[in-house]
Amino acid sequence: MPILLRNLLDMKIFSAGLRAAMIAGLAGETFDLLVIGGGITGAGIALDAASRGLKTALIEMQDFAAGTSSRSTKLIHGGLRYLKQMEVGLVMETGREREVLHRNAPHLVVPEKMLLPLVKDGTYGPLATSFGLWVYDVLAGVKDGEQRVMLTKDQAIAQEPLIRQDILEGAGLYIEYRTDDARLTIETIKTAVAHGAVCLSYAKAVEFEYNERGKISATQVHDQISGQTFAIKARKTVNAAGPWVDKVREKDSTAPNSNKHLHLTKGVHIVVPFERFPARQALYFDVPDGRMLFAIPRQGITYLGTTDTTYQGDIQQPQTTEMDVSYLLRSANWMFPSLHLGPKDVISSWAGLRPLIHEQGKSPSELSRKDEIFISEGGLISIAGGKLTGYRKMAARVVDKVVRKLHKRYGTPEKESFTQQIPLCGGDFAGGGSEAVKVLLASLAVVAQPLGLSTQYVEFLGFNFGSNAPLILNKILELRPAEPNTDSAALKAEIWYCFHYEHVQNLADFFIRRTGRLYFQRDRLTPMLRPAAEELANLLAGGPALADQMLAEFDREYQAVLNFAQVPALA
Repeated sequence: MPILLRNLLDMKIFSAGLRAAMIAGLAGETFDLLVIGGGITGAGIALDAASRGLKTALIEMQDFAAGTSSRSTKLIHGGLRYLKQMEVGLVMETGREREVLHRNAPHLVVPEKMLLPLVKDGTYGPLATSFGLWVYDVLAGVKDGEQRVMLTKDQAIAQEPLIRQDILEGAGLYIEYRTDDARLTIETIKTAVAHGAVCLSYAKAVEFEYNERGKISATQVHDQISGQTFAIKARKTVNAAGPWVDKVREKDSTAPNSNKHLHLTKGVHIVVPFERFPARQALYFDVPDGRMLFAIPRQGITYLGTTDTTYQGDIQQPQTTEMDVSYLLRSANWMFPSLHLGPKDVISSWAGLRPLIHEQGKSPSELSRKDEIFISEGGLISIAGGKLTGYRKMAARVVDKVVRKLHKRYGTPEKESFTQQIPLCGGDFAGGGSEAVKVLLASLAVVAQPLGLSTQYVEFLGFNFGSNAPLILNKILELRPAEPNTDSAALKAEIWYCFHYEHVQNLADFFIRRTGRLYFQRDRLTPMLRPAAEELANLLAGGPALADQMLAEFDREYQAVLNFAQVPALA
């Protein structure tokens, strides 16, 4: 870990307890760059800009990653399906980005086998798949030992006995990379903070101010927690608000009416117990309507997704519908007929929005995932489209434009991006790669097992928090004398860490974006809720009333993942 990052973390520079001081700092400075939006794109921009020496601020109206960046398929993948759309450049860029992200955050970007069943009249035939996966390996720069393997029908059945056999012709086995999208975002935010950026959640941009040249010079910001409003002065402003990009653009009086606008599509994932869908590896499979879906085993569950439908509802709360659930279950049962999955098997879900660029006459699945940059007369730089996998390159392209404009106007040095060389917070592994993560897990187990902590919990710590996991484990040891119940001590230690190092403000921040438990462990949450609320309320200098308020607010989230709307999804 870089010395600077280690020192800043030791200082708890990103503690939620420092919120008031952060706001005072934001209101009292003039920044080179203000980033609006704390999803993965905004986080990447903040890191790229701060690491180039720009004085950088970032605001997010919800929690970091609360929008699209916690609601994806949770894969850092090279975009095999985009070969079908002949988007060769996108496949090449995103495929090679996987290796960069794996190197910089090996605990969060983890290689896993993906099985592609080949079925009669399916999307890919055996010859086309073999050639396509070979091209994919070449374009993506897939390293030795991870290249594709083609399987016969019998080999495919042996690899995954659940597959429907009457239409099966074989399979392709290749490597994809799983991630936790929200944790990737927060680790990127933390790394930006370590390089000097000031990043604030629950801070909403409400209005722009302009100088005598008609350029944006400041942004009025509403603090969603205290209710105060303050201004952040910045020489350049970037709009990286994801699904809200057009909403932010509407606040800019100099933005022209344009044919370029977002086309939001909704992607839904549902979660079932692993014992109801015991997949041996991740799967990417055909369904009857011509689309392809993922089934991904993880942490004792298997999740299925995703849908792809045009969305015109509430951006902040996209909802899973009964039609979405029915479609995913029906599709899974078609390819894996022995499962007999039903609505009662669904134990959680999430719905996210893709902020794609509208293209006349194209269906949601046909819309390009490429990103585009728009610049208004007032200087607002907006970035839309793109994919999780390509966030770092997207960020570099945006900051390149910012740097050039700052150099031209103010003489700011034109430094180039070097984020490909910056390990993310939690990614400090000697030697790097998957083997280094295994070494970390082994070292954690030496301490954890005498405490009665399971192997599953050690893996949870290691894959979520990486090289920072020992901080949590040491806190558990510190708490044990006063808290003999190890599970209780572990929960308190996690909350302590997430409050001081990850700016957690409420239970949803903790149980959704920092630990993923609402999606992957919902059936085990109930006994944690009251103790977690009381512990977090104490850290926030609140009392029982604040704990009760947080419980009531989180209950809406807890219920929503299984509260499926009866209104049909728009097709």
